[in-house]
Amino acid sequence: MIFRFHFPLSLLIRRCLFGLTILCALSTLPCPPASAGPALSINPDQQFDFADRYFSRGEYLKAIGEYERFIYFFPKDHRITQAKFKIGQAYFESRRFKEAIRAFEDVTERHKGESLSLSDVVTKSYFMISKCHLRRGAPGPAIVTLRNLLALSDNSNVNDEIKYNIGWIHIEMAAWEKALSYFKQISLKNQNKYRLEALSAELSQTHRIPKKSPRVAGILSIIPGAGYVYCGRYKDALIAFLLNGGLAYAAYEAFDHDSHALGGLIAVVEMGFYTGNIYGSVSSAHKHNQSKATRFIENLKKNTKLRISKNSEDTTFALSLEYAF
Repeated sequence: MIFRFHFPLSLLIRRCLFGLTILCALSTLPCPPASAGPALSINPDQQFDFADRYFSRGEYLKAIGEYERFIYFFPKDHRITQAKFKIGQAYFESRRFKEAIRAFEDVTERHKGESLSLSDVVTKSYFMISKCHLRRGAPGPAIVTLRNLLALSDNSNVNDEIKYNIGWIHIEMAAWEKALSYFKQISLKNQNKYRLEALSAELSQTHRIPKKSPRVAGILSIIPGAGYVYCGRYKDALIAFLLNGGLAYAAYEAFDHDSHALGGLIAVVEMGFYTGNIYGSVSSAHKHNQSKATRFIENLKKNTKLRISKNSEDTTFALSLEYAF
């Protein structure tokens, strides 16, 4: 027996559309609230302490994120400037000096026009900007930053600190006279603090630093190797003499046997080595002088430079003068 059912197609379509309409309506209804515990709330002290915790543990990038979260959620808190300064410190410790400069400049711009003191976080930001430039190998912008601070400050202690810093930057650049000129501007009350008597006595001995004249080295190198001998580089002198002498003799022999093309080629090669001999001699004199000056500066640091440590618990710290080029 066969049963046949006849279901109109139009009725099937209408019922499908009706079902879809019901599903769409149900999807727009709000979901019942899930059972959860009380909402988590963090106050400014907790957030700042949390950021400090990362900072003290040396997790600087995480600390930056938490300080920025503190600034975003608590923009009226009195520690906003301190948080910005800590962000700069965290970038500095992470050796991201460009970002550190921007963070410290944010602090200086925020308090532009205010009076400054040596313990003030804005003053420290200027010093840190200078230090960032030095770490990037840019003593020029470092000095400019400190001079800008000197123009803004009317505090004698701040000004003496600035002059002492600029003086040491010039020492690192072997600009002895400029360094002395800044040290002499430091007020009498702070001269003992910065050990200026001992520092000036040491700087008065700079004329005793052994030096080699690049000009003399270049002139002597007319004789291949003689410039190297003048600079104390005897192995290089021997190599230069033998190499240039051998090529010159080879060129002579080629021309003597009418091999002009070969002789010309050897002469061109010899001219390159001969020029390199002169350049190398002059460069050796400069390197010798730089080496002796660096050794003098290192001894000067051991004998006279202040060693001041940083307090990692807060932003109050004495400025260290450990500059690296």
